[in-house]
Amino acid sequence: MSEINREYKDRLFVFIFGREENRKWTLSLYNAVNGTDYTDENAIEITTMSDAVYMGMHNDVSFIITEFISLFEQQSTYNPNMPVRQLMYLGRLYDKYIDATKQNLYGKRQIKLPVPKLVTFYNGREDV
Repeated sequence: MSEINREYKDRLFVFIFGREENRKWTLSLYNAVNGTDYTDENAIEITTMSDAVYMGMHNDVSFIITEFISLFEQQSTYNPNMPVRQLMYLGRLYDKYIDATKQNLYGKRQIKLPVPKLVTFYNGREDV
């Protein structure tokens, strides 16, 4: 029996929801997950990391909308370490955000960060 290439599902998920030109679909997914009804797809700032920038780390889909940063991961294989992985992604995204917004992490004022929303979509065959 040949082995299934699980990356196809991941690539499709990233293609549909993680690209600038598909913001409408990203917003639709965000609304479905959060029970919201945002309509301005230009309010989305795509923040997905590519492994070329972050030393072998990349996440599936991440973006900022209003005061929230969402990380959406699609898994076809059960991985009990997803919370740790998402925490690591979030740390890197916050580092990038702090730099981009020119906030002083070492200053006397508390910096403002978007509130995280971490979601893993699992579509594998294993019962978890």
